[in-house]
Amino acid sequence: MNIAAIRILGVDPGLRNTGWGLIEAAGSRLSFIACGSIQTDAATCLADRLASIHCALTALVERDRPHEAAVEETFVNRDPQSTLKLGQARGVTLAALALKDLPVSEYAANLIKKTVVGAGHAEKNQVAMMVRMLLPASNASTPDAADALAVAICHAQHRKARARGAA
Repeated sequence: MNIAAIRILGVDPGLRNTGWGLIEAAGSRLSFIACGSIQTDAATCLADRLASIHCALTALVERDRPHEAAVEETFVNRDPQSTLKLGQARGVTLAALALKDLPVSEYAANLIKKTVVGAGHAEKNQVAMMVRMLLPASNASTPDAADALAVAICHAQHRKARARGAA
């Protein structure tokens, strides 16, 4: 039986650093394809930073042709201004992916950590270590890229159940 491979783009949105990770899932087998981080300059105006994220994600989707995308939901922190800026980066991320006709799923940070590490309150270094174990060829050089790969792994594990629930 031949299982069709699905390319999944995971995104960890952020205004300073938007992590992205691309994997291929064929049944329960996961393969690393690429990862990285889209960085914006804090000295640049907000509109230009958001436009940079949009353009970079659009170019990434056009180049790598994922079949599906998954995005981490906004984590609300104590600083409302930071939360608002994160929400804007997340909105641009969702729009860029949707405008390229990608089905987009969203996952809470705790579910991503629970899926990848086994504990919903795992530390970033634990997530990065498990990503390296699950995707030995991965080369995430930033925490944002590792987190984005974790988002993609989470989606690979939950996509069939989500599809059944939608049907």
